[in-house]
Amino acid sequence: MSDEPHTSLHPRTGRIPASAPAALSVPAVPSVPSVPAVPSVSSATSGSSSKWRTRLLVAGLVLAALNLRPAITSLGALLEEVRDGLHMSGTLAGVLTSVPPLCFAVFGFAAPRLARRFGPGAVVLAGMVAITAGVALRPFAGGTAGFLAASAFALMGIAVSNVLMPVIVKRHFPDRVGTMTGLYSMGLALGTAAAAAVTVPMTQALGGSWRTGLGVWAVLAAVAVLPWAGLARDRSTAASGSPAAGSGTGAGAAPGGSAAPGLRLGRSRTAWALACFFGLQATGAYITMGWMPQIFRDAGVPAGTAGLLLAVTMVMGVPLAFVIPRVATRMSNQGPIVVALGFCGLTAYTGLYLAPAGGAWVWAVLLGVSNCAFPLALTMIGLRSRTGAGVVRLSAFAQSTGYLISIPGPMLVGVVYEYSGGWGLPIGLMAAFLVPQMVMGVVAGRDRTIEDETRMRD
Repeated sequence: MSDEPHTSLHPRTGRIPASAPAALSVPAVPSVPSVPAVPSVSSATSGSSSKWRTRLLVAGLVLAALNLRPAITSLGALLEEVRDGLHMSGTLAGVLTSVPPLCFAVFGFAAPRLARRFGPGAVVLAGMVAITAGVALRPFAGGTAGFLAASAFALMGIAVSNVLMPVIVKRHFPDRVGTMTGLYSMGLALGTAAAAAVTVPMTQALGGSWRTGLGVWAVLAAVAVLPWAGLARDRSTAASGSPAAGSGTGAGAAPGGSAAPGLRLGRSRTAWALACFFGLQATGAYITMGWMPQIFRDAGVPAGTAGLLLAVTMVMGVPLAFVIPRVATRMSNQGPIVVALGFCGLTAYTGLYLAPAGGAWVWAVLLGVSNCAFPLALTMIGLRSRTGAGVVRLSAFAQSTGYLISIPGPMLVGVVYEYSGGWGLPIGLMAAFLVPQMVMGVVAGRDRTIEDETRMRD
């Protein structure tokens, strides 16, 4: 008989009884030395592709930002020449200065729907193409109507890109919202300052024609088309996976799926406060761009120096637009930054009232600091929603409503200036705008999200 233990089966079931001894142990098989895992070609290719896409996206954001203001500030620098060339009346020229915020408001509302259907990348690509075409065509307009139409076409591209920049940052850089917002805000400030400072001397160098001076900025816009042509084909920016589509599942999305379809932004105090804050800071920015040189010139400052002072104000936004968003994202409440920027503006307007020429450079620097409420507003748009889908709706609501609020400001300053015959009352009005701006900014800076607010009211 074998010495091996024997296990009997149950006669009816053929199974080993529960009380039966354990089955035979099988001798252990000698282990085979493990072979180090070899990275797959597909994973290596995926990592390389991801790095390439990230670099392309950063380049696209910066180039897009550089093109979001030259169409406006280059026109301001040559407005007198354009008026003479197109035989434009002073009233019509005043209306022309209000066209940018009007277009931003009207076309900005369409950005979320376009992004849901085509994807944010494709919409920004279309925006860059529209800027290129509009800026290139308007110098060839034979009359005021054609010039306005081409300008509106370029502004349409600027409007949709304005709205979608925070959305793209939230989706692709959820852990670096402040850094990336600062980067493209810095690009926007640099483009604004460059167009204000370079357009006139560049026009003179190219023969003195205002048509050439305005049209040359289409070259920069055409360069911005290139990275977005590649990004629009990328699946990560397509409509199917976009937060703009309402999925809420991209990077930075909160658990629980989409919050956007159920959002009622009209019932959110934070959304309204952010829209008012955005509109009031835009009012101050357009007043500064449109009227600050004239204030200095009326105070006896030479025209060339007045233009340089405006450039200094715009250039201040280059470093601060990178620093302020990074600081803001590290704070749970951005109200203190809002108040600090507001006090800089109040100090500048007080100086402009008391000694406009004597402290001109100081007032220009302080106004530049105050105007950095713009990158702060963009940062707060990204912070006040937990999902990419929420950001696209909040961005459209805050920017479009805000630009509607900003339309009367520059025109009102002009009317008060003409009626009073001096700058005392208009400067007081500019300072008065800062008070509600600070109040709304403090409310919008509180540590809460629009998703939480709308659910609390349901």
